[in-house]
Amino acid sequence: MSNLNAMIPGPLGQKRKPAYLRSLVHWLFFVKSLLPRIFDFITSLLFIFFLFPLLLLRGLCGFFQTGSVLKREIYVGRFQQEFERLSFAGSLPGKDLPVLLNVLRGDLAWAGPRPMTPSELLLLPPNAFFRFGITPGIISPYLLRKKIGLAYEDELTTDHEFYYSATVKENIGLSLRGVIGTFLGGKEARPMPPMLHFWGIDIVNTTMIEALDWIEQQIQQKLKVMLAFVNPDCLNIAYSNTDYRGILQAADRVLPDGIGINIGCRILNESLMANINGTDLFPRLCERAAKNRYGLFLLGGLPGVAELAAQAMQLRYPDLVIAGTHDGYFKKDQESQVIESINKSGAVILCVGFGAPKQELWLARNREILQPNVCLGVGGLFDYYSGRIPRAPIWVREIGLEWTWRLLQEPGRMWKRYIIGNPLFLYRVWLQRQQGTKL
Repeated sequence: MSNLNAMIPGPLGQKRKPAYLRSLVHWLFFVKSLLPRIFDFITSLLFIFFLFPLLLLRGLCGFFQTGSVLKREIYVGRFQQEFERLSFAGSLPGKDLPVLLNVLRGDLAWAGPRPMTPSELLLLPPNAFFRFGITPGIISPYLLRKKIGLAYEDELTTDHEFYYSATVKENIGLSLRGVIGTFLGGKEARPMPPMLHFWGIDIVNTTMIEALDWIEQQIQQKLKVMLAFVNPDCLNIAYSNTDYRGILQAADRVLPDGIGINIGCRILNESLMANINGTDLFPRLCERAAKNRYGLFLLGGLPGVAELAAQAMQLRYPDLVIAGTHDGYFKKDQESQVIESINKSGAVILCVGFGAPKQELWLARNREILQPNVCLGVGGLFDYYSGRIPRAPIWVREIGLEWTWRLLQEPGRMWKRYIIGNPLFLYRVWLQRQQGTKL
């Protein structure tokens, strides 16, 4: 009988590694797990060392002002252990500096889920207790996104994402983004009106979820509506283009798009609830459409681009109904055929990507004969979801610099919009504030 050397697949068929290698792997994992804590300890110690004179002075000021140096508040940290979060007494600036001591002794990390109070812990759902597996942070990924207007998911979902992706690199990056985000988003509380006003154009100040709910309600009620997004470039065009401004004023809903609107709100001493741009809304709209079997028609972009974007969304949401696609490069005498194709498709949502103001002018001109319930101008988002143009990474968006990414991609086409247009928009907002009118 011949000898057969049978090979067992998988780990059972592998030669056992030497003990020293197995031990080394365990030690490497252990050291890797300590790296975030080492980073927090060293950086907080350095900050305390270099800021010691300032810390001493601020502590003395607090003592002379209130009779005590520190204030202590109870929070819940890692493994549900309570700790005292420190701050300086008194009303002078720099009261949060003692939090460096919390980072030094391990109560807090630079980056992590928001620390909770004992009363918040009692209200926490059972599926949220994973957050106590890591140290809470001074900079919360959810609060950072909220400052910039990108907190489309709830805090639990954002914390869950951070929990499974936390590394030293990610912690450093989030810490740096937090500093920039605080500058761009501001720290002081400002009024959050339901409507924002820029030279006669009313912009709904809302959340991503509410915006999607509104679209769904229009479809369910079989209403015909037009939705527009505006960024600083759109508002600059509307400032001098009366036809475009009139269309935006007559639109059923206008939503805010971009960090420029956020900064403009700060100039007007208002808060933007969320950055509801079409690029972030589109996949969420597709998700809802897939669940309810709403048909979409994608119109715009170079030949084949809308079709590629549709395919990408159908891969993500297999139940998504794409009623039809068409590029944006058709002649005037072909327009009636395109509209007929849209109407015959049975689509209830029409996304038009011609760029502003062309898409809004086209929709307004043909509004009466277009049959989809919801018509919206979506700019160049088909380019992103087709893969033709890469979108800025999330960390670039979190610090409000997606516009610089676009500028670097197409400097010849975008320089005027951003280098001249952004300062011009902010000047016009400042002028509106000085005049105390909606212009």
